[in-house]
Amino acid sequence: MATPRKTATGQWRVQIEVKGVRDSATRATKREATEWAHQRSVEIRAADGGKLGEVRTLAEAMRRYGEEVSSTKKGWRSELIRLAAFQRHPHLPHSKKLADITPADIVAWRDARLKVNARGSVLREMTLLSHVFSVARRDWQWIGDSPMADVRRPQEPDHRERLISGPEIRRMLRQLGWSRKPCRSVSQSIGYAFLFALQTGARAGEICGITWATIKADQCAVDGKTGPRALPLTPTARRTIEAMRGFDDVTVFGIKSQSLDALFRRARDRAGLAGFTFHDSRHTAATRLAGRLHVLELCKVFGWSSTTRALTYFNPTASTLAGKMA
Repeated sequence: MATPRKTATGQWRVQIEVKGVRDSATRATKREATEWAHQRSVEIRAADGGKLGEVRTLAEAMRRYGEEVSSTKKGWRSELIRLAAFQRHPHLPHSKKLADITPADIVAWRDARLKVNARGSVLREMTLLSHVFSVARRDWQWIGDSPMADVRRPQEPDHRERLISGPEIRRMLRQLGWSRKPCRSVSQSIGYAFLFALQTGARAGEICGITWATIKADQCAVDGKTGPRALPLTPTARRTIEAMRGFDDVTVFGIKSQSLDALFRRARDRAGLAGFTFHDSRHTAATRLAGRLHVLELCKVFGWSSTTRALTYFNPTASTLAGKMA
């Protein structure tokens, strides 16, 4: 074992050479330097034998994934929050070596999560965890097989069919202090954002990201989940945008998506309403616009890459369809 040496700055530096691989590190104490040398030597030997999974834990894999993979994604912030939340899941084997994790471990965690979370949430968690294992296998060569491969996923949740009614819309706008006058408060900006969502079907994140620089006569640029696209603007939607003039110099609605969702829910509760979210405005808009647009045109407006997505968001009632068939 290499012997740490004290540097002029008072720290301890240690150098190792194992199987032709050289490495070095500086630590605050001699003990820390010695521990690093031992751990690094074990890792090098494991890597040489293709057995890094025998020294790397799931917690280490999630930490590296967050630093190298999550940080490159558009939704990096929410993914890092989810990875951090994984550390608090009592049934997830965080400290277990990757090579020792079995499908049974994942099944126990999955079943425990299903007792306290909806299927949709558990599916999203399983997708993220599966990708952590896949990257550890494919890119880092830490494991030979993923324990997620043989684990059954929960059924897809039933898609929401909640439409926001006219009376609910008017009650929400009153609660938010909305009027046809120029926007002068955060509450009113939420009201205008809600109205704009109903007019265009844009997502909360897309709406909050619209800048004045991208506004044109009949369209604006939005950056959605499937990439950037041009969002058509009707005269009514354009008037909604014009009412925001002077509220923020850069973005049209001057609010972050996280704040929009939280404040919208608070206003809904104060208005004595329940059962719908801001995102349900997208369902409502899709159902309204579906009667006027071809399904391919609807997909272009909403940024869907597949026409089957229209079935998720287009939620007409049987009475509405009966009227059209008459």
